Amino acid sequence: MAEIKYESKITSAPASADTMFAVLSDLSNIERVKDLIPQDKVRDMEFDRDTVRFKVDGLGQKIMLRILEREPGKTVKFGADNSPIPLNFWIQLKQVADRDTRIRLTVKTDLPVMFRMMLGSKLQQGLDQAADMLAQMPYDQWAATL
Repeated sequence: MAEIKYESKITSAPASADTMFAVLSDLSNIERVKDLIPQDKVRDMEFDRDTVRFKVDGLGQKIMLRILEREPGKTVKFGADNSPIPLNFWIQLKQVADRDTRIRLTVKTDLPVMFRMMLGSKLQQGLDQAADMLAQMPYDQWAATL
């Protein structure tokens, strides 16, 4: 197996990188958007500041995403525990103007060739959808309640 990297399209959010980072670097904020997550795919979600645990249909076990590193205003890096495949994931932020921050999501994983052919396009599509969702979140409104 060889490590492979998937990157989302770059999206833009109308907020500062610092405001976005304040929201995204605390996983308990996922509680605010959990209704947007397809319940037929992901369920039994539990959150705290550093972790999110959930079940994915077909896997049976709870997977945990844990924040491994925070670089204020720039990056939040995650690792997956109890996942059927090794996985690292990160959110990159780059502020290009006062209220214009670009977002890119990246996943690195070791997928066998057979799984790459089956899952690669779905993983890419999921990353792009997640980037779109992150671009639409009301960061300024949420940061005011932190």
